[in-house]
Amino acid sequence: MSDTVTILGLESSCDDTAAAIVRHRVGAAPEILSSVVAGQNELHAAFGGVVPEIAARAHTERLDICVEEALADAGLGLDALDAIAVTAGPGLIGGVLAGVMLAKGLAAATGLPLIGVNHLAGHALTPRLTDEAAFPYLMLLVSGGHCQFLVVSGPDAFTRLGGTIDDAPGEAFDKAARLLGLPQPGGPSVEAEAAKGDPARFHLPRPLLDRPGHDMSFSGLKTALLRARDRLIERDGGLHRQDRADLCASFQAAVTDVLAEKSRRALGAYLALSPERPTLAVAGGVSANRQIRAALEQVAAEAGAAFLAPPLDLCTDNAAMIAWAGIERFRAGHRDDMTLEARPRWPLDRRAPAMLGSGRKGAKA
Repeated sequence: MSDTVTILGLESSCDDTAAAIVRHRVGAAPEILSSVVAGQNELHAAFGGVVPEIAARAHTERLDICVEEALADAGLGLDALDAIAVTAGPGLIGGVLAGVMLAKGLAAATGLPLIGVNHLAGHALTPRLTDEAAFPYLMLLVSGGHCQFLVVSGPDAFTRLGGTIDDAPGEAFDKAARLLGLPQPGGPSVEAEAAKGDPARFHLPRPLLDRPGHDMSFSGLKTALLRARDRLIERDGGLHRQDRADLCASFQAAVTDVLAEKSRRALGAYLALSPERPTLAVAGGVSANRQIRAALEQVAAEAGAAFLAPPLDLCTDNAAMIAWAGIERFRAGHRDDMTLEARPRWPLDRRAPAMLGSGRKGAKA
């Protein structure tokens, strides 16, 4: 195998259509040669959330355009690639299927190896792409649909310490935004509004902090926010601007407190493994929240661990992380063929019991 590997990554698991090219030479830092992301916010804005059918159609229309743009930005042709990596799950099945089918077509036409990547592994391995993090590290993967603590020991070695038993924080932020009449995606909207508010005005719950362990819950927090909003509307006949800002600030503070305390506990379990270079990393869309980042950085510092967070453009869904995960799997000898399936659910730690609410389609995380 060559010392230098160049891979095209494709991502279409939710509402971001993305293509990227990443190159890695043994002994050197990874290079993101290009990264193209076509968002779909304008397509879903009127519906208050992502509509799977609309998302899948948009992926089908945009994926090839994103690939062409990524190749042009990198100044490469398909013949300069060593493999094609694609998100094969978990995610909205129509979008995942669109990406897998395009990747299969490119692989069949070019003869390049095909590598299916777990979308969550893409997030979890991002510290390796951005900071060359050494295994094992503790990862808080906190995104729109997932929230879990993982000890990452290798490209395909993940041990789950805990996770959310209901809503993920990203879902909770989206629902909070809808309750308060803010635009989607909810995370940035709530964060912007919270900057103008008083986080101490409303005493919202910090679920599961009174119980041991690393599991989290956010659905009750969302319900408490709804009730606080309704009390204000009943008392004042409406929701004033400062009320909304204070509700956002109080909600964000509650989420931050839960993530910080659970991270503190998870760090304790991870440090018991005596890692040579203790590291707490965070990835996923919610990791773009500045207040949450600051709280986690403080937790890491208190424990004597390094703290890693990706650049903001690599927090949300992107194809550079998929290309990098593909490089890691490619170097480990992994290859897929035309039987690669699109999977709506695909837990990283397949030995761990399913979290609550896994449903008929299998374990969510």
